[in-house]
Amino acid sequence: MINEPITDWFEANKRYLMASLAVVREALERHVKQGKDDAHNEKASKVSIAEKRDHARDALPAPSALDTLVTTFGLSDFERDILLLCGGVELDSRIANSCALYNAGAGVMHRSPTFSLALAALPYAHWSALTPDAPLRYWRMIEMGNGDTLTLSPLRTDERIMHYLNGVTHLDVRLHAILHPVEQTCELSPSHMNLVQRIAEIKTGKFYCGALPVIQLCGIDPQLKRSIAATGCNQLGLRLYSFAFADLPADAVDRAALIRLWERETVLNGGVLLLEYDDLDSPDNLRKLQSFVRHVRDILIVSARNPLSLGGRPTINLEVKMPIVPEQLALWNKALGPLASRLNGQLAPIIAQFRLSNSAIRAAGAEVVSACMQEEEKELSLPDNLDDTLWNACLNKARPNLDDLAQRIRIMADWDDLVLPDQQKKTLFEVVTHVRHQARVYNDWGFAEKSAMGLGISALFSGPSGTGKTMAAEVLANKLRLDLYRIDLSTVVSKYIGETEKQLRRVFDAAEQGGAILLFDEADALFGKRSEIKDSHDRYANIEVSYLLQRMEAYRGLAILTTNQKSALDPAFLRRIRFVIQFPFPDAAQRSEIWQRIFPRQTPANGLNFQRLSRLNIAGGNIRNIALNAAFLAADQDRPVSMADIKKAASTEYIKIEKTFSAAETRDW
Repeated sequence: MINEPITDWFEANKRYLMASLAVVREALERHVKQGKDDAHNEKASKVSIAEKRDHARDALPAPSALDTLVTTFGLSDFERDILLLCGGVELDSRIANSCALYNAGAGVMHRSPTFSLALAALPYAHWSALTPDAPLRYWRMIEMGNGDTLTLSPLRTDERIMHYLNGVTHLDVRLHAILHPVEQTCELSPSHMNLVQRIAEIKTGKFYCGALPVIQLCGIDPQLKRSIAATGCNQLGLRLYSFAFADLPADAVDRAALIRLWERETVLNGGVLLLEYDDLDSPDNLRKLQSFVRHVRDILIVSARNPLSLGGRPTINLEVKMPIVPEQLALWNKALGPLASRLNGQLAPIIAQFRLSNSAIRAAGAEVVSACMQEEEKELSLPDNLDDTLWNACLNKARPNLDDLAQRIRIMADWDDLVLPDQQKKTLFEVVTHVRHQARVYNDWGFAEKSAMGLGISALFSGPSGTGKTMAAEVLANKLRLDLYRIDLSTVVSKYIGETEKQLRRVFDAAEQGGAILLFDEADALFGKRSEIKDSHDRYANIEVSYLLQRMEAYRGLAILTTNQKSALDPAFLRRIRFVIQFPFPDAAQRSEIWQRIFPRQTPANGLNFQRLSRLNIAGGNIRNIALNAAFLAADQDRPVSMADIKKAASTEYIKIEKTFSAAETRDW
């Protein structure tokens, strides 16, 4: 029976589409032939073709693509037939021939349908279907070519709509280059699944009244935010597509066209847009983002580092944090597999120091398991340096976020290389103690519950150039087995209001995963005394200082400021620094000790008198420069380093630092 349902929807949809085209083709041919057929036969034929179409509809196991378009976009019968007329040119050569015949009579030489033909040949015609605000043109279901008049311009079905009518669903080709399907790529912890549930509940109306909200995912891990958004959309039965803000057109007209294409796509394909935005851009870009958000009427997810003021639409702000301690432990146990039970508590310091994402923990665990796998036996072996292997794997996973923002210093110095008075060394040992045991004191012993203020470990190293401030930071990093990154504040401070704060935010956000030691050089560039506020720039500079101190106080790692002039810093700022260490200019005894340690063991030397070398009234940094230069002079002569080489190198260094080289310093050399 012709009206039996066809279980294959694609085949049934095709039959119904062709039957619907036949109805339009008959109306078209009847108009072009201008009534030559007998009116009775014409009526009988019309009934027969319409009945075939109705039978084809009844046989559908689910609504056809054509009827779905008509219902969803509110097409009238005339608009539906225009769409079929345009699509029919692609599917039925007889429709194309009839269009060519009609156009020839109108003096137009093409085979495409026109509004003139539709108005003349199709029933229930109305002029409003031709307007730009009517569904066919507003949703770009049909495209108009160039013509002398509106009604004689060639029409064609949009490619995406044409494929949809034939039962083929795919992303619009114009969106392919900028939209990318998003899948869950990392395992989600329970705290993250709570965020997934918030996204999944969006259709219940629980979080908004009358308007679809914008969901804003805030956090530093893009991959984690994508996985949360994709999982939430999956629970809604929707597909997630990511879209970088950089691909958003600058022109307002182009943006409007993009929004319209996307909204049509959500109707056809049930998608959700994830707009990934770095909130460190200019105010103009933020305004462009706000305009885009206001005009997108469907569900929209925005991914940003920090909450943004999106304006105009209700917003649900969801903070995406790194997994909490119990979740990290569960992730590590799963990532390490059988190896986890053999670590004997070594995971505790790892979790205390590193705040890695779910995917980073999984990758670090795989790296450790691979390192412990015996190639021949394919069995896990517990090496003596497992602790180092695990620690280094975590460092490797935390580095990429910060390597692009700051200079990683290669750590060479140890305690034996540092020449300082006992009090300064004692304070440095205290810094190490605070960093090592902060998790126990803050979390296990409850100090973090008393107050969230002042938990960050910060230090100020002050003193003249070359007195060992950077070396001391190296020593701390070496002792703590952490990376050391230098940030030159003189280059970070911007003349543009707000930019300094944004740059600092990027550094701290990136450093959070690994708790790296941050060394901020030239602190007086930002922390200089400001007794008077003359304009908005001075006022904002104070805000930037406060922001830096606030982030240092909240940072889980160690943040060090260095300055050559402690007196230039505001005492109010100094009170918020936990450790202040003065690096004095070395006296003669300290300079002698520096000279004794400056040359590597492999360096050949002859007749060096460290007592006499200590007469050179210079800092440790200058001593290193002189020693290095003297080594090159000796190597050029193929002999050990001598006092004469040092004297010549010292003369060059003194000229460089504009210091007088006195005879008293080199007597008896």
